[in-house]
Amino acid sequence: MKLYNRIMELFWLAMGIIIIIMVTVMCLKESFSSWAVYYAFAFMALGTYFLRRFMRKRMEKHQAFLESQKQK
Repeated sequence: MKLYNRIMELFWLAMGIIIIIMVTVMCLKESFSSWAVYYAFAFMALGTYFLRRFMRKRMEKHQAFLESQKQK
């Protein structure tokens, strides 16, 4: 499960970066006002990355805490 979570983190990070690059290119080719709304998708993808990262680290700390409690 740890590997899956890490892969999904990297997926959302990559999607956020790709979307930012693609929207920026389209903004330069065409008008900014027609493509600016699509930056919201990039921020949602990056937000998902940071949320998953926060939750993974929190889960790892909790599992380490449970292990230390089990050994006592």
